[in-house]
Amino acid sequence: MRRHRHAKIVATVGPASNTPEMLRTLFLAGVDTFRLNFSHGTHDDHAKVHAAIRALEQEVGRPIGILQDLQGPKIRIGTVAGGRLELVTGETVRFVREGSDGGKDAIPLHHPEIFAAVVPGQELLIDDGRVRVRVSGLGAGAIEALVVTGGPISNRKGVNLPGTLLDLSPLTEKDRADLAFGLELGVDWVALSFVQKPSDIIEARALIGDRAGLMSKIEKPQALERIEDIVRLSDAVMVARGDLGVEIPHEDVPGRQKELIRLCRHLVKPVIVATQMLDSMVTAPAPTRAEASDVATAVYDGADAVMLSAESAAGKYPVEAVSMMDRIIRSVEGHKLYYSIVAASEPETEETAPHAVATATATLAEAVHASAIITYTESGTTAARVARKRPQPPILALTPNLATSRRLSLLWGAHSVHTEDVDSYEEMTAKAAHYAQAEGFAKPNDIVVAAAGIPFHAPGNTNNIRLIQI
Repeated sequence: MRRHRHAKIVATVGPASNTPEMLRTLFLAGVDTFRLNFSHGTHDDHAKVHAAIRALEQEVGRPIGILQDLQGPKIRIGTVAGGRLELVTGETVRFVREGSDGGKDAIPLHHPEIFAAVVPGQELLIDDGRVRVRVSGLGAGAIEALVVTGGPISNRKGVNLPGTLLDLSPLTEKDRADLAFGLELGVDWVALSFVQKPSDIIEARALIGDRAGLMSKIEKPQALERIEDIVRLSDAVMVARGDLGVEIPHEDVPGRQKELIRLCRHLVKPVIVATQMLDSMVTAPAPTRAEASDVATAVYDGADAVMLSAESAAGKYPVEAVSMMDRIIRSVEGHKLYYSIVAASEPETEETAPHAVATATATLAEAVHASAIITYTESGTTAARVARKRPQPPILALTPNLATSRRLSLLWGAHSVHTEDVDSYEEMTAKAAHYAQAEGFAKPNDIVVAAAGIPFHAPGNTNNIRLIQI
C-alpha cells in the first residue's frame, strides 16, 4: 500500500462518498486522510462513516487518518421577507438584532458581538462577498449600512467582517457537543474554524488535551496578525482559502499561502492547502488547467497535503477528483525542478541538537542515495523534523503509538507503520531492515538511514543516526 508520492491527499466525506464501498475506492485511489465536515450531517451519519473507515483500515492494514472539522461560529443573516431580498447599489439598508422575516429596513442579524464591535466605515460582506455594505450609522440594536455592491441575499447567507475582531469563542455550543462526540469516536485530528487569536487555541486545547491533534484553520485576517503564536500552539494548520479569500484581497491569497507553508515548515507543523482546488470537478470529469496549476503550486510550495471539499463530498466525480489530485502530485514531484524549488523555500533550522540530527539524517540519506529514511518516533516529532528538509528518499515512520501512526498520514513523505517499540540498538537495526523490505522500500544490498532517540521511549529526543545496509 505504498504511495509513490510525498504530498498527501485529504478528502471530505459526504453524500457522494459515505458508503463503505466508495470509501474503499477513494482510499485505493489515493486518499490518506478523510475529513468529516460537522457543518453537515448528523452524529449518526458521522459515526457510520468513522466505523467504515476503521473497518477499512483493518482490511488494508494501513493507518488512515480521520479529521473532524468543526463548524465554528459562522455568522449568518436570519430569515428575510419572502426568503430573498434584492439589495440595490447606493441604497441604505438596516440590520437588526431581533426579529425575523424582515425587509430591507429590518434584516435580521442575530449576533450581538457584531453590534458591539462594528464602527462606521467598516464593511460587511454577504454571501462570500457577492454583496457588500458599508456601515454608515449605529442605533439601539440596529446597524444602518450603505449598499456598495448590490445583489440578492437569501435566508441564512454567511456574513464576513474583514478587519473586525469579534468577541467570539471559537467553539459554539454545537461545536462543543460535536467535539465531545468526535473525541469519543476517536478522531485523529480536530480542525478549529475561524481562529482569530492564540487564546482560541488554548481554549480548544483545554477540551481536547492529547486525545487528538489540534488543527487551526487560517481563514480570518485577524489570525494573520498573530500567526506565529497560533502556529506554535497548534499541531497542524489548514490554509482555508475560502473565507480567507473573502476577507483579504484575492491577489494577496497566493502570497499568504506561501508564507504560511514556509512558517509551518519552520515550526515543524503539517500544513494543508484547502478549498476549491479542483472545484470544477464537482460537475465535470476533469479540472480546468488553472485548477491543476493551483494544486501543483501548493505541491511546489512544499505543502504537506492538499484537500478536496465539495469535489469528493457532493460532486459527481469523487474518484476521478482523487485520482486527478494523485496524478498532479506525482507529476510535480517527478519534475526536474521540483526539489530545487522546494529546497529554495526551505526555512532555517532551529539551532538545537534534535533539529540538527534530523537535518543531517536527511542530508546523509540523499548523499548515499538511500532507499528510505527510517525514523523511530513516539509522538511523530522525529519524522516531522526529517520531513521539514523535504528529502528525496521516502520516510518510513515506525511508531508503537497507533494514534501517532494515524496522525502521520498528514505528514509529507511519511509512510507510517504501527509496530512494537524497540528496546536496544541491535533491535532497532534489525527492525529497520525488516520493515524497509516488508513495506516495499528496499531490497537486499540497499542502504537505509535510521534516526532515533536514545535512550528509547524518550519522546522528542532525536540524537542518533545509523546507516544500515540491507
